[in-house]
Amino acid sequence: MIAAPINTKQTREIKSFIYSHYFSDGLRITFGVLLPSLVFAQLGELATGITVSLGAVCVSIADNPGPVNHKRNGMLACILFISVIALVTSAMATSSLLIGIEILLACFFFSMFSLYGNRATSIGTATLLIMILSIDRPVPSIWEHFLQIMGGGIWYFLLSSSITQIRPYRLAQQELGECIKEVAKYVSLKANFYDPDSDFDENYKKLINQQVNVHTQQDVVRELLFKSQIMLKESTTTGRFLILVFVDMLDLFEQTMATHIDYKSIRNTYKGTRALKEFNKIIHKISEEMGHVGYHVLANNSPESKYDFKPDLEKLKSEIDRVETELGLNNLVLKKILINVRNMTNRLHKIYSYFNPTQLANAKIRSETDLLKFVSHQDFDLKIFKNNLNLKSSIFRHSVRVAIFCLIGYLTSKLFPLGHHSYWILLTIMVILKPGFSLTKERNLQRLIGTLSGGIAGACILIFINNETVLFLLMLIFMIGAYSFQRLNYVVSVLFMTPYILILFSFLGANTVNLAQERIIDTLIGSAIAFTASYLFLPSWEYKQLDKFMREVLIANYNYLLVAAQGMFENINDITAYKLARKNVYVSTANIGSAFQRMVSEPKNKQIRINEVQKFVVLNHILSSYIATLIFRISQNEVQEASKDTLRLVRRSLFTLAESINKVIVDDADEFQECEIHLDKTNMEAKIEKSYESNLLTEQLEFINKLTTDIQKICDKLSESDFN
Repeated sequence: MIAAPINTKQTREIKSFIYSHYFSDGLRITFGVLLPSLVFAQLGELATGITVSLGAVCVSIADNPGPVNHKRNGMLACILFISVIALVTSAMATSSLLIGIEILLACFFFSMFSLYGNRATSIGTATLLIMILSIDRPVPSIWEHFLQIMGGGIWYFLLSSSITQIRPYRLAQQELGECIKEVAKYVSLKANFYDPDSDFDENYKKLINQQVNVHTQQDVVRELLFKSQIMLKESTTTGRFLILVFVDMLDLFEQTMATHIDYKSIRNTYKGTRALKEFNKIIHKISEEMGHVGYHVLANNSPESKYDFKPDLEKLKSEIDRVETELGLNNLVLKKILINVRNMTNRLHKIYSYFNPTQLANAKIRSETDLLKFVSHQDFDLKIFKNNLNLKSSIFRHSVRVAIFCLIGYLTSKLFPLGHHSYWILLTIMVILKPGFSLTKERNLQRLIGTLSGGIAGACILIFINNETVLFLLMLIFMIGAYSFQRLNYVVSVLFMTPYILILFSFLGANTVNLAQERIIDTLIGSAIAFTASYLFLPSWEYKQLDKFMREVLIANYNYLLVAAQGMFENINDITAYKLARKNVYVSTANIGSAFQRMVSEPKNKQIRINEVQKFVVLNHILSSYIATLIFRISQNEVQEASKDTLRLVRRSLFTLAESINKVIVDDADEFQECEIHLDKTNMEAKIEKSYESNLLTEQLEFINKLTTDIQKICDKLSESDFN
């Protein structure tokens, strides 16, 4: 029987993974970790090689995607910390009391690194990892151990830096390709709103979750492009290409948001027409076209357009015309959506033009000063550390929790020795414990599934396969898989990691069946301790954090509407200010969305006012979309009349948002001050006959006003409860 061929979509997914930075990371880390052990093994110094490899693997943890100088500084700092902690741990190895004190102090101090962003968190994790792996490990000389760990770190640093120098743009290409694919998924979800048979509420939940993914990816690309001098150089063709594609992709993403209308009303009004099906069809095609672009950016190819949208747009226009001519329904709203869809296809066409060197050379890029405004800047001031040394700080509570329960894990391994690798208990606790309960719960489950599955798989491999060459090749595959998926899918990473470790220990002469059993038991013990810690000891529940995210998203939407109002009434059209306001909306919406996701996975008695919070998240997303639509109309010169009536509506909406902001109580937050909007005399309304077009603007502003009022009511309910 002939197996069915893999379809094109699956093939592209596999190729996308191979082209991605995840797989590149897996190959680089595997090579960097494996080579020292192989070289020293040939010299008869395998133990030395393993120690050097240990230094390399720890520094690889700090090798996160980002600007070259950030990666370099992060890895150098990591080398310093892991070398010092390895020296200190080796010196204290003979005293369990001193080791206990070190665990307590080091776990607290390095867990506090989370205050300084993801890269600093990775450095802290790497340092704690080397400490844990150095406990109870006999070394011939503490200074030799120190130099071997440092040497492994320096080796990996040189390897990673060399690859970056050879292909300086590759990581940015990979991240941009991933970003475009995430936006394509978002567009696909938007298309589902035009399908009357799709579940409206479920699709909205997926849409908000996907917006979190889009923001995360956009933030990485911003860091890579706008903080890298080589990308910003006008003479660098590839850098120009990446920046221009990214900026246009952001604009296309906003146009996708600007297609927001009252979907339920649209479904009810036009359910019997073919117009909705045509919208669904063409927006899905736009999503596929974006995925096509993303794939070719990943693959570093010059693609050709997958679809010709002209026939689809013409067919859609004819269906919209039929709505009015044959069914007698007003079709202006559908025409507005059609204009937006057409602009999306034009934006895609513009992105394709950048693959043409001639057209790319003529494209204008914003100044470096403006671009730098769009990236966040991490402050490493010691005051941040000092200001968080209190129980109000979730990072402080997390650090205390890690310190105390890692000490408990160490004492457990000493009091109840279950094997020669009891540091796995400590390692499990350190890896699983996260600042919030929901993240700890998720990581706990992932670790258990991966370890159990990987342990069984590894034991079976070692029982039935005795050929060392085959085992080495399998170990190599498992290494690449483990390191490739460590930032993509933790379950899969652990699933690969466990048999890789078991095969490695089998080469060192360990009893692999007993070792698999020991690893599983130690993981279960560590998981139980970590889960108990996150639930009972200084827990961090999301409802206590949400007020900060709520205030941020309200302020972001206020400033977004303010930018629209300034363009409409005061003739102030600052493109940089507008795009900064847009970015802040995306960031704050993603933050509140991800916080709500975490809250949903917490115990029911900790999900305070969850229905109100969900409504708040959805209403703010709708509000952002309506403001985006309003700004789009202003940019297209569709809003010609700036009347006192429309000014009154906007002022009322801004006032209501300001009231809502001040109802959300956040520690150390100043009272929010409302900005005043005035009507420019040169922009004074003309005495025009009321048309459906002007009524549409009024209706849109009235709907924005209604949304702000509904948001204020939810803020009132939340402020009356014990939510804040």
